[in-house]
Amino acid sequence: METTIVLTGAAGFIGSHLAERLLGEGRRVVGFDNFNDFYDPAIKRDNVARLEARGADFRLVEGDLRSTDDVERLFEAVDGPFVVVHLAAMAGVRPSLEDPMLYQMVNVTGTYTLLEAARRRDFAGYVFGSSSSVYGGSSRLPFSEEDDTLDPLSPYAATKLLGEQIAFVYHVCHGIPATCLRFFTVYGPRQRPEMAIHQFARKIHTGEEITLFGDGTTTRDYTFVDDIVDGITAAIARPQPFEIVNLGGGNRVSLAEMVAHLERALGTKAKIKNVPAHLGDMQHTLADVTKAARLFDYAPSHPFERGIDAFAQWFLAQDEARVG
Repeated sequence: METTIVLTGAAGFIGSHLAERLLGEGRRVVGFDNFNDFYDPAIKRDNVARLEARGADFRLVEGDLRSTDDVERLFEAVDGPFVVVHLAAMAGVRPSLEDPMLYQMVNVTGTYTLLEAARRRDFAGYVFGSSSSVYGGSSRLPFSEEDDTLDPLSPYAATKLLGEQIAFVYHVCHGIPATCLRFFTVYGPRQRPEMAIHQFARKIHTGEEITLFGDGTTTRDYTFVDDIVDGITAAIARPQPFEIVNLGGGNRVSLAEMVAHLERALGTKAKIKNVPAHLGDMQHTLADVTKAARLFDYAPSHPFERGIDAFAQWFLAQDEARVG
């Protein structure tokens, strides 16, 4: 019997792109999402409608990771062996500083709830969506999975590091193959509206002022969503006993450069206000993707300029549809 993919966070930005890819490959996907109001739930409903239109190979179970009953219902909807791809989480560095207990309950307790229910069934493997934020204040670039000092700078980052450790525990104690993928600043069509690129694009397009934290010299390794999906699908196809693997774009782009690329792609000049750097923000990120290349033949193929053009094309089309 073919392995089913149990996908948490299926209605979200990365999750919906991954589900589309899996369905296009003929895989069965059982999605799980609680449609919380971290951003407009209607956006996630639209993502799911797109998946449901693909046919019977997609099924959605609506529920909350914190509810044992909801998670049990999820696995009751699965026939035969399954791989769990766990992308559901409370996201965002800055919001986690305001409500750390919510992040603990969803991202840590919810992960335990998920894995406890899964391990009692025909659980064939586990892929966990972690984050580059676990590297925290490290000044050693590029960030390597072999770094032995990790200093998370926010509750969100701490919960992602704990998520990796939980995966290791379930591998050791229950023999579950597990791969933890550290995502580096994912962007692209359907990006969450509160993320910097999408938020800046909206404000630049409407002539509103954008706020830049710091002097614009902070850098990020931006990774196009299709490249991230390439890495996740490869991790599903090539299960490891236990591995932690970076998925990044492999290049640094400064905050000022990111804004300049958006201005070019949107054809509009930004109005900029600079304010002091924000507590919990990392200064620089850059992924060493050597391990991903070795294990998964991972080779990001979307340089930032090309990816921003694809995002801007989607963004402007969405704006035209709203106006129309």
